[in-house]
Amino acid sequence: MQPPDGVVVTGPRHDRYEEILTPQALGFLAELHRAFDARRRDLLARRADREAALAAGESLDFLPDTRHVREGDWAVAPPAPGLVDRRVEITGPTDPKMTINALTSGAKVWLADLEDANTPLWENVVGGQLTLRDAVDRTLTFTSPDGRRYALGDGELATIVVRPRGWHLTEKHILVDGERASGSLVDFGLYLFHCARRQLDRGSGPYFYLPKMESHQEARLWNDVFLFAQERLGIPRGTIRATVLIETYPAAFEMEEILYELREHSAGLNAGRWDFMFSVIKKFRTRGADFLLPDRNAVTMTAPFMRAYTELLVRTCHRRGAHAIGGMAAFIPSRRDPEVNETALAKVREDKTREAGDGFDGSWVAHPDLVPVCREVFDAVLGDRPHQLDRTRDDVRVTAAQLLDVRSTRGRRTEAGLRNAISVGVQYLASWLRGTGAVAIFNLMEDAATAEISRSQVWQWLHGGVTLDDTGEKVDRALVERLADEELAKLSGDPADLAPARALFMEVAVADDFVDFLTLPAYERMP
Repeated sequence: MQPPDGVVVTGPRHDRYEEILTPQALGFLAELHRAFDARRRDLLARRADREAALAAGESLDFLPDTRHVREGDWAVAPPAPGLVDRRVEITGPTDPKMTINALTSGAKVWLADLEDANTPLWENVVGGQLTLRDAVDRTLTFTSPDGRRYALGDGELATIVVRPRGWHLTEKHILVDGERASGSLVDFGLYLFHCARRQLDRGSGPYFYLPKMESHQEARLWNDVFLFAQERLGIPRGTIRATVLIETYPAAFEMEEILYELREHSAGLNAGRWDFMFSVIKKFRTRGADFLLPDRNAVTMTAPFMRAYTELLVRTCHRRGAHAIGGMAAFIPSRRDPEVNETALAKVREDKTREAGDGFDGSWVAHPDLVPVCREVFDAVLGDRPHQLDRTRDDVRVTAAQLLDVRSTRGRRTEAGLRNAISVGVQYLASWLRGTGAVAIFNLMEDAATAEISRSQVWQWLHGGVTLDDTGEKVDRALVERLADEELAKLSGDPADLAPARALFMEVAVADDFVDFLTLPAYERMP
């Protein structure tokens, strides 16, 4: 079948791709592109202008022009079917096995991740849409190489919430009028086109997690996309619901405004802690000691600036009738090592206990074995209630100064921390380039967000002239190169397999110019 006028698909056609890349679906993507891509590019230019202003000495603050929104009397729409009780949400990519395990894990929600836990290989982009449609239809099955068969069965499944790519990413295999389509609109549009009506017929709806936004204007763009798409597809207004990840430093100062822009489509906010930490480094990477973080793994959620961020998120959400969803604990269990498993469970329990006690309505886990501990913690606080929206946290008062108080974060900058950042960064990029966007490294689940912390921290320490607290060595390129040699020599396998990942890591962690996202040059290296 031929695509509509102005649309070119450059990716190969594999089995069943014609079910997703129909002329009608591609025509819908073209409509979205023509209506909204210019605004998308304009908003990305505004990001760059704001970052330049920060580099020149400006700071972040709550917006004076939107004070009326923060002080106004308004609320978001009531929770949609399937999103009333969200006490446990499991995240992961959309490969068939993970999808089945996640949907049958006992979690209330599955974040079907087309973003940080996914490499946007063409096969993953289209294959993920096939998986999602089959999951909605309950026809999805998977047989492992050893003959084990996985299926969804007839029991209760988690509610599907899809996370499309961020506004900054494009899809090079779909061109509209000679331009790359937005990765965000491709992921959103294909899922909505094929699954919205299916979800509505099952008593649910098309739900999304929206990543990487930096302003309420970007939320307004999404809301306009929703209104346009619902009208074009004949879906009732307000059917689409979206939870926004507050995972950039600027967005932390615009939480209320973001909820307001999406209020008839809002499903709440999520504390995207790992990207948030990356954004802190990214936005103030040239500002000296006030924004120099210690070793990545030493920055906990009890650090004053992280504490202020999560407290403000809960208060903001509950004041407006929106769910507040906690972040992902990166620890993962081990079925082979009891000691590692015990440590992981204890860390996750501690993390979820803090979140439930702070008023969050649910939280994320990255592995089915962690669903029971998260559920147990939130059950103890919620009981039979589906959420704790009535806990408005009127005791919380967070100032801009508290959100900006990075300097008081305790911890050291050590050689071990630098080694860990280099090793994790290279290992993750090697996995990403092979097509896997979520990988266990040193008993932690790493995705693009956690890898971003590693590479941006190396960049900041190097260009900030940091001297390591334990060895007294100055972080320079020679030191980073030497430690990379030593760390990669510890890894099994052919060193040549890591060479492309190492080269890419050096490009985004050592070069004079700071690349906005490591996935941008990584994507250009992929077919």
